[in-house]
Amino acid sequence: MILTVTLNAALDVTYHVPRLHPHASHRVTDVAERPGGKGVNVARVLAALGHEVTATGFLGGRTGALVREGLATGAPAVTDAFVPCAGTTRRTLAVVDETTGDTTQFNEAGPVVSADEWGAFLERYTELAAAARAVALCGSLPPGVPVGAYAQLVRAARAAGTPVLLDTSGEALRRGVAARPELIKPNAAELAELTGSCDPLPATRDARRRGAHAVVTSLGPAGLLAVTPQGTWQAAPPYAVAGNPTGAGDSAVAGLLSALAEDLDWPHRLTRAVALSAATVRSRTAGEFDPTTYESLLPDVRVTVG
Repeated sequence: MILTVTLNAALDVTYHVPRLHPHASHRVTDVAERPGGKGVNVARVLAALGHEVTATGFLGGRTGALVREGLATGAPAVTDAFVPCAGTTRRTLAVVDETTGDTTQFNEAGPVVSADEWGAFLERYTELAAAARAVALCGSLPPGVPVGAYAQLVRAARAAGTPVLLDTSGEALRRGVAARPELIKPNAAELAELTGSCDPLPATRDARRRGAHAVVTSLGPAGLLAVTPQGTWQAAPPYAVAGNPTGAGDSAVAGLLSALAEDLDWPHRLTRAVALSAATVRSRTAGEFDPTTYESLLPDVRVTVG
């Protein structure tokens, strides 16, 4: 079983409009609602790849009930191990401009989590992490959760001998990486915030020196840069893929985590992650990928030694 953690889960709502104009009314041509949050997106992609997946975090209120319903009725199946909270799970709204392909995102803050609710989650998480083949810790922290939460969760998984992938930002990433996760996956902006450098290669190396066993940096359409104990690689898709990039980074995490659980070497991990990320751009919603694009890209992803 692979475990994904989404402390700040969401109901993702995606609007498609012919063209987005500020200060104007719009006619929405399509609406999609899905369980969301970075770790939930990762879980759904892992399940689509054929892995047994359990998702945990916090859910509460009417929005949280909709997320649970989506997990229960969606295909492929993701096991729901979310902990209830008194607050209401947040919503995210993505508005896709069908003319340009650009996406405008609105993210709510999330529910306030009490100390008792955090304690209940820690008990559930410790049990789940001990039984997992790998753990993904993903996304922002909801209000009330300690800023060092991910560091605590990394240490608990490492104590159980379970490898951890951390995908977050800001102070949560800074503290989390010091707990020595197996892998972190920042994007270029998150990496620059962590290290103070905008040059991807030295910044990725710096991030690894801060505690992560390996660092994979997302370079957007240019692919991924990996600095690991086994070497340095850059992986890129064979051509630019047009579409909605929302969730592409989450699919890259799913690719890396699935390949880690299968004990594949780094070039194969990066190939899968890049192909999944690009195939997600071709999908209309986060947490999904276009299987045809994925299969067609796999043989042609370029992996070079850095």
